[in-house]
Amino acid sequence: MLRISVILTVTLCVCACTTAPVIKEEMRYFDGPLPSDLSGSWERNYARDDDVNAVLREAYYQLSRTSQDQYYNGNSVMVGPSSNDMASVVALARLAELITRPDVLTITQDEHEISIEREDDFAMLCSFYNGATKANQSPYGNEVCGWDGKDLVSNLVLPDGLQVTHRFTKSDDGQQLRVITTVTSKTSRLPFSLRRFYKKFEHLPSSFECIETLSMKRVCSTSEVKP
Repeated sequence: MLRISVILTVTLCVCACTTAPVIKEEMRYFDGPLPSDLSGSWERNYARDDDVNAVLREAYYQLSRTSQDQYYNGNSVMVGPSSNDMASVVALARLAELITRPDVLTITQDEHEISIEREDDFAMLCSFYNGATKANQSPYGNEVCGWDGKDLVSNLVLPDGLQVTHRFTKSDDGQQLRVITTVTSKTSRLPFSLRRFYKKFEHLPSSFECIETLSMKRVCSTSEVKP
């Protein structure tokens, strides 16, 4: 949490304006029970995750296509993003990578709240009362949730314009979870998004003891396991 706090502080120092919330008014209301049950334990599926460098390269190409900056490369005039544009996107990329580093999500849900606990980070909280979402104060800013169909969308709005949005999508079979994290700032012409994928798993009973081995990775037993 200290590392996140430092990066947020640095980023907020260069934010000059407030960006508009991404949760539309109609997303804050729903009829009946919550549209999706996301509860359970979820572990990262690294094989499907976005590669940060690949997303950065795509951001560079996109900024190049829309850039007004020109520079000379030998006898040719080249068009590319300014150093400020790239520095802003790289700062967002580093923050997105740090935010999305947890290997495990533990989600608990009832008719009024969804709590998303992340390893080494503060829990996200979505509150619902009388068919509407209720804003919550997090350690860093104001958090508002909403429903886009069956997708849960959480938007953390920080005081000086930085926004962090998470979109949770559960697969039809209920065994996979995709989380798209988008970081937006007025200092950057582009937001930065990363996709993280998780698969559902069952926590072993507390009576199990596990060790990590070189040959068999994790070995678990109901009695003491000797390395």
